[in-house]
Amino acid sequence: MKPLSLARWLTALGVTALLTVTPASAADIHVMISAGFHGVYSELAPAFERASGHHLVTTRGPSMGDSPESIPSRLSRGEAADVVILDGGAADELGSRGLVRAYSKTELARSLIGMVVQAGTAKPDIGNVEALKRTLLAAKSIAYSDSGSGTYLSTRLFAQLGIAQEIAGKSRKICGPPSGEPVAAVVARGEAEIGFQQVAELIHVPGISFVGTLPAEVQPVFSFAGVLTQTVQQPEAASALLRFLASPEAVPVIAKGGLMPIAGR
Repeated sequence: MKPLSLARWLTALGVTALLTVTPASAADIHVMISAGFHGVYSELAPAFERASGHHLVTTRGPSMGDSPESIPSRLSRGEAADVVILDGGAADELGSRGLVRAYSKTELARSLIGMVVQAGTAKPDIGNVEALKRTLLAAKSIAYSDSGSGTYLSTRLFAQLGIAQEIAGKSRKICGPPSGEPVAAVVARGEAEIGFQQVAELIHVPGISFVGTLPAEVQPVFSFAGVLTQTVQQPEAASALLRFLASPEAVPVIAKGGLMPIAGR
């Protein structure tokens, strides 16, 4: 893929003033981000830094939950952040708690839940709801994430399928980055027979085979969004970052990363 064109994305943003950013006006933008959008963000961040002169200081954590590393926990204890990028529903929850500026919420991408197995093993059928149910019951072990997708599986889907009790003893929640790892890494080592997580967090992990996404009837569509925090120190620079991530220039990278772009729709 060609590097993002500085002139093209600045034109798309309408932020030609970024061309004249001087070292004195360059800012450190503190970003908190969850795993699902992190791969895309990591690829796009250097283009933004080169174009704007700003420097991104990045902290990772789950979109939700009460672990010390989760974004809600970090914000609640006063960790510095100008912008957070996370599950859209989690962004709304932060807004209701007064931790972010809800009006600044910027939708970035949509995401689906997928399933993987260890590379070289047979791919089970999950093409419809009954096939998914059979696969879950037949699997020796199941791994899912500690963030939004795993919460959906463990609190809604397994019960909806009527198998929550049957699979409880062989299901395992995986703590994600920064201190943990993707579900796919556990599957790649053979420590879980099947694993579920948002597609963008699965497809680039070596040693796995991607089986597919959940059937449409039971597939939630997650969104990723960016929003300014209430304590933002660099509002203009942080807003420019969100405009860049939501611009048409970001679409190819978002799509390559296993997400569904919103820009240009």
